[in-house]
Amino acid sequence: MTTPRPGLRERKKQATREALREAALRLAVERGPDQVRVEDIAEAAGVSPRTYNNYFASREQAIVSAVTADREARIAAAVAARPAEVRLADAVTEAVVEQYTNAGEREQRALLLITTQSALRDAFLDTTADIEPPLTAVIAERLDGAEAHTAHVLAASVAAAVRIALEGWLRPAQNAETAGSRTAGGLVVPSGSLPDQLRAALAPLAVAFDAAEQHTQAPQPRD
Repeated sequence: MTTPRPGLRERKKQATREALREAALRLAVERGPDQVRVEDIAEAAGVSPRTYNNYFASREQAIVSAVTADREARIAAAVAARPAEVRLADAVTEAVVEQYTNAGEREQRALLLITTQSALRDAFLDTTADIEPPLTAVIAERLDGAEAHTAHVLAASVAAAVRIALEGWLRPAQNAETAGSRTAGGLVVPSGSLPDQLRAALAPLAVAFDAAEQHTQAPQPRD
């Protein structure tokens, strides 16, 4: 099935959002996040502060968006792309791990800032809630015939598990000022392997995913 191309209005909105993300990250890297104002980001992106506020509620949101942009949609798309014979729990886990650990140069620059600034860490953790809506839709499609709230509960549980994993991974950064956390080139070294943290947090959900799949595959009683 071919995905329809976004209309001109939507493409302009996407371009504006991307320009704001890039400007926010560039200025934060150059000056430090605390020295960047919303007005500075808007000016660098060629829009008004009022337009900026239509896209982001804070400078932290814009900076974090440079690493989290469209991640929730990519996770859902990765799950949908897995063959039907792949266990749903495995499909979701692999999609989450892949999208949270494959970082390019821009994402690495953003993570460098995120791990050393408490406001950015909070904004980064808040983005895990965005996983829920698109993942609910793809789980519901995979569990054809299941009750609607089942997919919703499973997707919400995934979002919560991801947040817990990230909180554990970033914990040394949260204590950097008082605990003398390990550093590497100025970057606070998070705790352990992020893929391992994600897999461990998602593992308890496998039973629920398996039960939902078994219920869907079981023969339905006739009237």
